Order: sequence, then C-alpha cells, then structure tokens
Amino acid sequence: MQKDALNNVHITDEQVLMTPEQLKAAFPLSLQQEAQIADSRKTISDIIAGRDPRLLVVCGPCSIHDPETALEYARRFKALAAEVSDSLYLVMRVYFEKPRTTVGWKGLINDPHMDGSFDVEAGLQIARKLLLELVNMGLPLATEALDPNSPQYLGDLFSWSAIGARTTESQTHREMASGLSMPVGFKNGTDGSLATAINAMRAAAQPHRFVGINQAGQVALLQTQGNPDGHVILRGGKAPNYSPADVAQCEKEMEQAGLRPSLMVDCSHGNSNKDYRRQPAVA
Repeated sequence: MQKDALNNVHITDEQVLMTPEQLKAAFPLSLQQEAQIADSRKTISDIIAGRDPRLLVVCGPCSIHDPETALEYARRFKALAAEVSDSLYLVMRVYFEKPRTTVGWKGLINDPHMDGSFDVEAGLQIARKLLLELVNMGLPLATEALDPNSPQYLGDLFSWSAIGARTTESQTHREMASGLSMPVGFKNGTDGSLATAINAMRAAAQPHRFVGINQAGQVALLQTQGNPDGHVILRGGKAPNYSPADVAQCEKEMEQAGLRPSLMVDCSHGNSNKDYRRQPAVA
C-alpha cells in the first residue's frame, strides 16, 4: 500500500479479498437451487404486480449473528410458512449488514467474530454457507442491500432486497437497485418523507451506468436496464404511517408519479415506536 503525504493519509492497512467468483466456486448453487430462487423471485414479482393475490410477508431476526440460531429459527419458520401458504407468502429476513446512525456492530459480514477483528473474508464465507443451507431448506430469503459490493458475492441467493431509510436517498444505492436481479423495496426516509422512497423507486426503474466490481473482482463500468419490481415500504418516521389514510396517501402520490401503487408496511421502526411488542398491533 502506497502511503505518503497525498495518498492513504488516513488509511492504516489494506487487505485483498477473494473475488465473488472464488467465493461462489467454494460455495456453489446447484441447478435445483437456482431454479428455486428464480421461482421465488417470480412469485414475489407477481404479488407486487397483483398477479398473485397473496400477501407478501418478510419477517425474521433483526440481524444474523449466529448461524446455528438462524437455522433453528428457519426450521420453525418453514413450518409456519407452509401452514399459511394459501394466503401469505413468507420470506425470511437474513440481514448480515447493519447501517448505523453513528457507530456500532456493523453485522456478521463486517465483524463475524464480534470482537473487532473485522475478518470480512470469513464473514462472506460464513454468510454464503448459511444462505446455501437456508435455500436448501426451500426458503425464500430477504436482505438489506447496503454495501454496493455485497450483491456480487451473495445476491444470487436472495429473492428480495430492501434499501433502508438511511440509504434510499443515496444515488449509489438507487443505481445498485436498478441492477439487482430481484424485487426491491424502498423505505421512506427517517423523517417520514414519502418523496424519498418514491423518487428512489422512479430512479431505480431507469437504466444506469456506474462503476462497480464484476464477478472477477475487477473494477468495471456496469450498465443496467432498470428494475421493474420496485415498491415503497412505509416504516414510519417521527410518527407512524401505516393507517388506512397513510396508505391511501402513499398510493395517491405513487400514482401521481406514474408508478404502480405497490407498497409494504414495516411493522417495526417508527410504526411500532421501536417497541417490538407493538408489532402485532401494526400488522
């Protein structure tokens, strides 16, 4: 690493990571698993577009810190998903990255040992191995797309992604969402702003060109065709925004923006006043 008066002034170290194709070669998807994920993505797309009458429900742990605990949860989740499959399509949250307002644990990928060692390569390997086990159980999986490089390593295993309230306004994340190979939900801003999510959805539906990495880990100019499966997620702000009036207002603003009025309600965050015990009332 070159370090002088002009370069890497505030950088103390660098580590070259394995490439996406190397990680996928070590933990490959089978053809059956590929077909399963493609099918679950289509199901979610059909629900968003109104072609499937079921309700899409994304639920699960806030974040994953222990694979064994996640697998135990998944076994119970699978049984419930089968029980309600006639009316609900359940997708399991498997969030490995945590956005932080200031500082804190950034998730399993960044710090898998939870000791400040930041063994990112081990985090990627642990994450991909766990995702393969969950896919092998027949579960559709959801995550938050936070780091723009992560989808190249893990995106093939997910059926749905969210862009969080802190990043919905980010051009980088809107460009990334335009190229994700799955439906994407955009959360309203932390202040409750609907325009932030609606504008993000409009932007992500359009083609973009941006700099990223390819499967070989090379820096590349990526060109997208736009993502047609965007939708808004009402997550509350300074006050809840899940009431019938709030939903109707969001649908109205989406239609005025020329968008299909597809939306989800986040039963946590501002809608529950960050009290998990209130989530059933929101639902």
